[in-house]
Amino acid sequence: MAVAPLTLLVLNSGSSSLRATLFQGEEGVRHWHFSGIADHESALQSLLNDLEGQRPDGVVHRLVHGGAVMEVARVIDGVERSRLEALVPLAPLHLPANLRGVDLCTTYFPVPQIACFDTAFHATLPALAMRLPVPARFHLRKFGFHGLSYAHLARRLPGVLGLRRALGRVVGMHLGQGTSACLLHHLTSVETTMGYSPAGGLVMGTRSGDLDPGVILALGLELTWDELAQVVYHEMGLWALSGEISADMKTLLADGREEARFAVEYFCRRVAQSVGGMATLLGGLDALVFTGGIGEHAGAVRSLIVQSLSFLGFALDEGANQENAPLISTAQSLPVLIIPADEEDLMREVATPLFTLRH
Repeated sequence: MAVAPLTLLVLNSGSSSLRATLFQGEEGVRHWHFSGIADHESALQSLLNDLEGQRPDGVVHRLVHGGAVMEVARVIDGVERSRLEALVPLAPLHLPANLRGVDLCTTYFPVPQIACFDTAFHATLPALAMRLPVPARFHLRKFGFHGLSYAHLARRLPGVLGLRRALGRVVGMHLGQGTSACLLHHLTSVETTMGYSPAGGLVMGTRSGDLDPGVILALGLELTWDELAQVVYHEMGLWALSGEISADMKTLLADGREEARFAVEYFCRRVAQSVGGMATLLGGLDALVFTGGIGEHAGAVRSLIVQSLSFLGFALDEGANQENAPLISTAQSLPVLIIPADEEDLMREVATPLFTLRH
């Protein structure tokens, strides 16, 4: 007798968005996307109401931080829930919303809850990439983030590029409100821009990315701890660079003011600078991949970034670029691709084996 496919609710809670997909087997049958939200709980409550009592066999949650664990997915039992709570200081902008989603879904659905970790993909980082130049007694290290997005790229690349080139030197750029780049070799992470926390690396919507530590010390002399955390997570990045016009790239691209243009160019400069630096680690690159909200939809941003990387052999077909085509490079260029993010499908795939088959 055939077993009916599992029905799984997959939740992907970002710093300013909530995406969800209801899967029946491998097929996503319902989708939700709440963007620009300040209250994840209200968005989740709206989603739960929309389900109208339909109960999944399990719920899969994106957890931004998994600590030092190497597993991509884990069952959330009492011990694991406590472990995750202890990680909140490492990602205070994201983990509280992630865990609130876990708690609400546990209340609504007495079914297994699975955590999928954004940090696990970067467990392959070599020691030279993982180590931070701080005293070992503090037990601080680079973790890396957006791992579920990069794991999705790694699974897609052989089918898009062919296995030989996919195993080569590929930089993925996840550009959105949260932004990072990752150098893949043999389809594993060997370097990434985000480090100990999701506040580091490239400039983002409201986060600065990498910053002279002396700046934080200077701010700490003027601000309380809570005020400093507010500035670090909510008042830096594109928001600050644009003179507080907006933290949203789409808004900045449409705005004609000099401050908006400056913020966009600053963002692109930092991304290109990081990608160029990654190229030095392996003696060049074989392909570039854009993903994430900005990476998939902002042709002007992609154009500015790739122009700065032309010395590596990359050039855009501007017609394909403006159409957000899957392949946006010229015939003479090394491949430049757009691969839409689909963390939810990857989460479904890696979490499914953790669910027991139903009778």
